[in-house]
Amino acid sequence: MSKHHAESSYPDEPNFHIRVANYLIGHPNFFDHHPEVLAALQVPHLVAGATSLIEQQVRVLRKQLESERNRVSHVIALAREYDAMITRLHTVTLKLIALDSPEELCALAKEFLLREFNADAVTLKLFPLAIAIDQQTDSAAAVFQAFIMHKHAQCGVLDDVQGKLLFDEMSATLRSAALIPIHTDTQFGVLAIASSEIERFHADMATDLLDRLGEIFSNKLKTLPLNACNHL
Repeated sequence: MSKHHAESSYPDEPNFHIRVANYLIGHPNFFDHHPEVLAALQVPHLVAGATSLIEQQVRVLRKQLESERNRVSHVIALAREYDAMITRLHTVTLKLIALDSPEELCALAKEFLLREFNADAVTLKLFPLAIAIDQQTDSAAAVFQAFIMHKHAQCGVLDDVQGKLLFDEMSATLRSAALIPIHTDTQFGVLAIASSEIERFHADMATDLLDRLGEIFSNKLKTLPLNACNHL
């Protein structure tokens, strides 16, 4: 409640201040049970123009309290967003289980990933596992060969070479991307989610949800093989 709202809520009650004062006098432990009220009070100094050390400390503590409240509110908001994302990920997992064609898989990947990650492009590139094992010279596979050892997604500025191989001419408009390693019994590859915004996918992003997404798609591809989902 703002100070203005609090003051405007009792103009028609002439004895309001007296009743409040009498209540507080009769309940000296009130602030022990409601410290948040005490923290919000503005207590004037009896000497004009003077501020005690305790008053200054209280002001500092109030600022710290407000900062902490904002931080907690932010954490709670992130937790709720994360929980909502987990729910949606569970929903898309159930849809993936029911799919029985590569076309449906690519269509679901496009619809879900573009929406949930506010992205501009999605693609899935897969290569035979033998290329990585035998070190054959496939230029596209060689660029992503190190991914076969990765267990975690990588986020950041989209590399020019990788961007060209993943998104062709469209890569010129894309600035950042999340690259998710895909592993099956016979293939390895990259599920890439890209954005025209350079800060959309940054190196400090948590990748646990992306890693789960990679595991889900990898397992689906073991029963529904395909070579690529191009230009999603």
